[in-house]
Amino acid sequence: MRFRDFLRASVLLLAAAATALAVGAMLAISRRDDDLLAALALAWLVLAAVLGTILGARQRPTAGITRLLAGARTTTTLPELEPGTILLNRHWPLALISLGATVAGVWFPQVPAVAAGYALFAALRWRHQARAVQAIEERDGVEFWLERGSPFKPPRLLRLPGLRKIEPQGAEHSPAGRPPHARTRLRRRASWSQLSVFAIERGASHARRAVATP
Repeated sequence: MRFRDFLRASVLLLAAAATALAVGAMLAISRRDDDLLAALALAWLVLAAVLGTILGARQRPTAGITRLLAGARTTTTLPELEPGTILLNRHWPLALISLGATVAGVWFPQVPAVAAGYALFAALRWRHQARAVQAIEERDGVEFWLERGSPFKPPRLLRLPGLRKIEPQGAEHSPAGRPPHARTRLRRRASWSQLSVFAIERGASHARRAVATP
């Protein structure tokens, strides 16, 4: 499984877990009819969303992902495509924590609320990590794949040859690289030049006709 696809799937799973836990927490709090607890849970979710949005605004890999990319093993053999197994191996703690927090919410409604805040923070914190990894892959001409391993060991990455994104040289001097107003001036100059050539050719044709007429 491509590492950037794994990161996208992780963000979706974290967002889904946060939504389910928040709904469960609100239902448990509503049964208790505790306004103070509801206000605290809502404030915690808002704080988690704000922090995750701010810390995840930059499109650069986190320190943990940077270490994974640096320690990737170079190979030319494509690994087996097992996205379901890899997601289960890597995200079984998320499923276990979500289930445990939901069950605990029957007696302690604040538990799923706290878990929902952490899941929401992680989803927003990681929302640009897939793009950051893809930018590194296009820069270096490689692809990072997540290696299937034990669910109780740290993840490992494989480094495979990929396609490098090459920017055209001299794009800033070409018409496409000019700002919109410069391109507009170029089009206007070109249109006036065409009109001038057309007028000259038309005048020359009229002159030839006048000379040819007895």
